[in-house]
Amino acid sequence: MRKKGILITGAAGEIGDALIRSLASRDQYQIITLDVRPLPTETSSLVTHIQGDIMDQSMLARLVSEYEIATIYHLAALLSTRAEFTPEAAHKVNVEGTLGLLKLAAEQSQWRGEPVLFIFPSSIAAYGMPDLETKARFPHVREWEWNYPKTMYGCNKLYCELLGIYYSQHFRQLAADRPVMLDFRGVRFPGLISAFTVPSGGTSDYGPEMLHAAAQHLPYECFVSPEACIPFMAMPDAVIALTHLANAPQSALSRRVYNVTSFSLTAAEFKDWVVKYFPDAQISFKPDLKRQGIVDSWPAGLNDNDARRDWSWKPEYDVQRAFSEYLVPNIRNRYQG
Repeated sequence: MRKKGILITGAAGEIGDALIRSLASRDQYQIITLDVRPLPTETSSLVTHIQGDIMDQSMLARLVSEYEIATIYHLAALLSTRAEFTPEAAHKVNVEGTLGLLKLAAEQSQWRGEPVLFIFPSSIAAYGMPDLETKARFPHVREWEWNYPKTMYGCNKLYCELLGIYYSQHFRQLAADRPVMLDFRGVRFPGLISAFTVPSGGTSDYGPEMLHAAAQHLPYECFVSPEACIPFMAMPDAVIALTHLANAPQSALSRRVYNVTSFSLTAAEFKDWVVKYFPDAQISFKPDLKRQGIVDSWPAGLNDNDARRDWSWKPEYDVQRAFSEYLVPNIRNRYQG
């Protein structure tokens, strides 16, 4: 008998760490994690970890021979800044890796006789505003607006959303004699800020990088201008969004991919919040034209009305609570003990 399980790919990353802690505290299924890196000691004891590459088809075959996968949280990705330096590698990991997992999930859905739930974290990078004037005129972008990404990472994420929708519809048609299909659900995140993991190459990481540098009494040179503005979210809310969407009844969902957001800040406003709690913080601005251009192409805010209506999405952390209760105490403890 195969053991029922939840698969988390990219589990050693920022979202994975928080998601493991959340699921391990309440889920009845065994959690299997997959990443090219080992897990931190604090979370490795909570799961069965497989250190490997999602492109390794023989490894995936062995995985499904041992476990009946009921849910997949597909977090593995090559992030935005790194993807710009290696676009072909990003496409391979972000698209081909996702395609292989979608195929696996669809086959598992047919075998199980009920849908495999496939939760996909997408990104604000799926949007592309043509200029700052347009960005100012559309302060809260809906899911179907300005889907013209300007980065390889954004192109990958948007295409994988469409692949997930396609596979859900395609396998429903192929299984007309059995009411079985892949249940794909995606969340478009703003910039995510974690107190427990170090930023790892995202273009929105200038915010958390300010905090981590200030807590270590290190100077920080911000790679975007003070006026650069995008939405952010504290990591606990990201996990809440993923798990709430996963638990929502399919009948309540009006779409396959949803915006979620919390608060928007300019880089200057982010600095002001950091200085409020770390008065000696040394933060300067030296915009990098490439990364500045990416941030300028992202919306200043997201419209998440559909998520609020369909599955009662609501962030628990506004900007005040995010800094005072989550970010600052935990980051201080990390470096000052």
